[in-house]
Amino acid sequence: MTITMYGITNCDTIKKARVWLESHDLPYRFHDYRAEGVEAGKLNGWVGKVGWEKLLNKGSTTFRELPEADRQGLDEKKAKALMLAKPTMIKRPVLEVGDRVVVGFKPEVYEQTMGK
Repeated sequence: MTITMYGITNCDTIKKARVWLESHDLPYRFHDYRAEGVEAGKLNGWVGKVGWEKLLNKGSTTFRELPEADRQGLDEKKAKALMLAKPTMIKRPVLEVGDRVVVGFKPEVYEQTMGK
């Protein structure tokens, strides 16, 4: 099972998710999308599996600092453009486990997804 975690290193939720994976002896690759960005194809795949509404973190500082006009009238196209331009608006972590995508961190969801 291949696991890739997407997020930013200084996020508290990322830290909790990393501790959970490591304590369950689950190797993973970490992709810091602040440093490495996110490809449009990757974001489109996530949106196709979980929806843009689940991926866009409207509570993030980055989103709240946007001009009002950018926050209004959100649809899939506009949300994807915002997330590509500023990946820190993507909820964290995004975990790819094989062909599955899990957004956020809840130990019970990780247990169910990983079979641990």
